[in-house]
Amino acid sequence: MKASDEDLARAAADGDRTAFALLISRVHDRVFALAFRLTGSRADAEDLTQDICAALPAKLRSFRGEARLTTWLYRITVNASRDRFRRLATHTRAAEGWGDWEISRRAADAETAERMDWLRLAMDALTPPELRETLVLVLEGLSHAEVASILGVSEGTISWRISEAKKKLKQMKEAEA
Repeated sequence: MKASDEDLARAAADGDRTAFALLISRVHDRVFALAFRLTGSRADAEDLTQDICAALPAKLRSFRGEARLTTWLYRITVNASRDRFRRLATHTRAAEGWGDWEISRRAADAETAERMDWLRLAMDALTPPELRETLVLVLEGLSHAEVASILGVSEGTISWRISEAKKKLKQMKEAEA
């Protein structure tokens, strides 16, 4: 006498490995076929079927036998497919956002590099050389007092040089426009 799918499901839920193996051999192709129709992708259908079969031992404990086993499995397959599409949509939105962020970051980096190139070229053209030296040291993060000590001049002179360097750099920028 051949056992029904429902009898095999109950036996598998009670830990009968042979019943579980026989049950999987009976339902695997039907679950795969439905998963394929739902996803439209062989690879996704294989993944989905594998996930369902792996989770089936635990899920069988909730099988009440009120419907045919195939009906119950189809519901699980439909729900698993929906979950997969939701995860994919969430992942896609996150990836798109990440892509937008990366594009913005690269644009900002390019803009910063362009500004730094301009500043380097403008500082090379800055005269007299004392203005360039002073500006370089201040841009390195040194205080006016530290720069004054390094260059052997007063802090007031450093402040004046920075002011002059800013004026000349502004004039260079305006001349380009």
